[in-house]
Amino acid sequence: MTVSSALAGQDLVLGYQRTTVVHGVSVTLTSGAVTTLIGPNGSGKSTVLRSLARLHRVESGSVEVDDADASLLSSRQFARKVTLLSQSRPHPSGLEVRDVVAFGRHPHRRRFAPLAGSDRAAIDTAMAVTGITDMAGRAVDELSGGELQRVWLATCLAQDTGVVLLDEPTNHLDLRYQVETLDLVRDLADEHGTAVGVVLHDLDHAAAVADQVVLLDHGRVVVTGGPREVLTAEHLSDVYGLPIHTTVDPETGRVRVEPLGRHHPRRTS
Repeated sequence: MTVSSALAGQDLVLGYQRTTVVHGVSVTLTSGAVTTLIGPNGSGKSTVLRSLARLHRVESGSVEVDDADASLLSSRQFARKVTLLSQSRPHPSGLEVRDVVAFGRHPHRRRFAPLAGSDRAAIDTAMAVTGITDMAGRAVDELSGGELQRVWLATCLAQDTGVVLLDEPTNHLDLRYQVETLDLVRDLADEHGTAVGVVLHDLDHAAAVADQVVLLDHGRVVVTGGPREVLTAEHLSDVYGLPIHTTVDPETGRVRVEPLGRHHPRRTS
């Protein structure tokens, strides 16, 4: 993969039409680290992520990449530094898997130019690390939702950027591929020095993969820090509006999150 990069949003104010939904949020993604954005539905997680990818207009505040104003970069220049796997993606038809993954090389190619050796190498690597090499010649119309999710993830990795943004990357995946995707997220940071920003709903996933956690609620940052600092019973119960019990696994040191529904033994005993 490429040389690492870093991305930051400073005092971001974001909205839709005349409604402000994100109020002065600051997020910094560091090379070689995973930052997860968590919070209830409507807290602004995906909106913040899209603004970092320059796909949502910033009303005030700034986005910087490599300590430079991201708005001064051309679309192609920015796409060589930052890639986003969003929740809403087109469903390609009539294409093979390898053709879709090749879309990720667009920022590195001249218009209508054939694939160079470096393009083919990046495509091969992206398919290998996402476990889809054996699907290369399959039509994407034949794929399951989980398989297609991995194809789009490979497309992002083929873009070969120093910053990778992922919006709910484990959606539509079975347990095995959820675990493998989280492992891949860690590999990007640990082995390739990538700055990873990821939106997750599953709090145990966030605890397993994150170096830094940003907890959002109603478009504001409640707390930022390591998993043990952020994923506390007090913070989570307050933000999610139900009792939540947290523990630290004595063997792994990871936080475990347990929501206490009305029929949970801790509430009915």
